[in-house]
Parts: sequence; structure tokens; C-alpha cells
Amino acid sequence: MPEARATIGKKEAVPSGGGAVPAAVAVDAGPAPGKPRSLWSDAWHDLRRKPSFVIPALIILLLLVVAAFPGWFTSVSPRAADLTNNYLREPELTHFFSPEWLGYNQQGQSIWARMLYGTRASIVIGVAVTVLVTVLGSLVGMLAGYFGGWVDALLSRVIDIFLGIPFLLGAMVILVSFDTRTEWTVTFALAFLGWTTVARVMRGSVISIKQSDYVAAARSLGAGTSRILLRHVLPNAMAPVIVVAMIALGGYITAEAVLSFLGIGLSEPSISWGGDINRAQGQIRIAEHILLYPSILLSITILSFLMLGDAVRDALDPKLR
Repeated sequence: MPEARATIGKKEAVPSGGGAVPAAVAVDAGPAPGKPRSLWSDAWHDLRRKPSFVIPALIILLLLVVAAFPGWFTSVSPRAADLTNNYLREPELTHFFSPEWLGYNQQGQSIWARMLYGTRASIVIGVAVTVLVTVLGSLVGMLAGYFGGWVDALLSRVIDIFLGIPFLLGAMVILVSFDTRTEWTVTFALAFLGWTTVARVMRGSVISIKQSDYVAAARSLGAGTSRILLRHVLPNAMAPVIVVAMIALGGYITAEAVLSFLGIGLSEPSISWGGDINRAQGQIRIAEHILLYPSILLSITILSFLMLGDAVRDALDPKLR
């Protein structure tokens, strides 16, 4: 009997003479195509390669660490006042992270320590207002956009009423009624007036999504309203809302600083960059560093959040891809 032979990638000779059959070992056809990425994974794939996202993200991460653990960066209390420390003395810029590094204010308090502890108030208020605004605005906008009819008409009129109230002026009217204004007082005042933009964005997004085929399919299969809203509508409508919320976060930090600068934001013993800038404006001609350093840190913080929001918007917008 002739001896059988087999070669990879060729035909195999069968001893019985019944013809040739494909070889048992197939030729490698290469790697299988990868699984398509989702919108969020595709956006992250692009964002992590953009300096316009990485740089502000690192700055914000550092600010979050400072806000959570300001004592890691200084051992001086921001409220400790020593009038022997002359605020007219030039800052000792070579003594990094020391109380003398950025000098002292009029009360002999370390500017460096007050800047660090002021980060906590600004970040906490900005993040807390953004979370409350996103939750409330998303809920109202989702209900108005999905149900339509009289529900949409009623909620839209409520949104229009709040939109007619000037944001900062309305916050001032609310805050002046409190004798002591803490971080949470300012947070609820800003959130009470700031949810309307998110609601309108969510409403428009839900109106376009509820007409999609997968929503109609879920409805035809007997899915309930709550399941459709939570499993199909909400996850697909959140992308523009998240972009708006991230950009607005910098605006809320600005609003807190402006209110504190005007003297109707955070009150003592709370520490705010806006309050320190307000107290330093009278000495700008003789000790400009008291005003300069908190202003620079406030500008960097706001700019970082705005750049981060713009980068996320570009990554999630299919028209800009």
C-alpha cells in the first residue's frame, strides 16, 4: 500500500485513490477583525492622545488632590494670623511650598496656605452644583422629551420661568437672605437656578432618540416605560448632557468666585479665592502679589475645566470626527 503524504496548505493524497480533499491544517488567514468600539471607548481612544485633553486633565487631577488633602502641601493653618509678617515684604520665591513662598496678606496670613485651602471650596462647590444640576435637569428634560403633550408643555413653561431669572442676580437675592453662607448654601443657590440648560439639552436629545428603531423595538416587545427610559433612552441621551455639564463646571466655579468677590458668597470662616481677591484689591498698587496669585490660580482652574469640556465635546460630536 502506498504511503500517504500530507502537506500544509496543499491537497492531501488519499491512499484509496478517491481524489484529493482539503488538508486538515488550514492556512492562517490572519487575525480576526476587532470588535467595533462604542461611542465612549472610541472617544477615550481619541482623547488620551490629545494634549488639549491630557494637560487640563492632569491639572484638574492635581487640583482634586489639593482640595482633598491640602495639609499635604503646607503645615500652616490658612487662618493663622501673625501681624509681624509684613505683607509689603517681597515673596521669597526660592522657598518652595513654605509659608513665605508667596508672601503674606494684610492680616499676616500665608497666601500659599489660603490658596491651597481655597481650592477645596471652589472644587467642592463646582462639582456639587454640576452633579445636582445634571441629575435634576436630566430628569426634567427626559420626562418632557419622552412623554410630550401636556407634560412637555408644563415642564417647558417651568424651564422658561427659570430661564427668565438672571443667574447671578437670582443667586444674589437668594444668598443675601442667609446670615451665614457655607459651601452648601452657595451650592444649592446655584443649582436651584442652573439646571435649565441641562434640561433643555436633555429634552432635545430624548426627542430625537425616542424615535429610534431600538426604542420602537423595545416598546413592541412589551418593555415598560421605566425600562425603556433607563436602559435605552437615558444612556444614549447622556453624551451631550455630559459635555454641557463639564463646560458649565468652570462657569459655576466662576460664579462662586464672583459672588464671594462681591461679598455675598462664602462668609468667614470659609476660605474663597474670590473673597481673598476682594480683600486684596485695595493694596494692588503697593502689594500686587496679594491679588495676583489667587487670580492666576482661579484663571488656571477655570481654563482647565473649559478646555477639558471642549475636548470631550469634540470627541463625542460625530460631526467633528
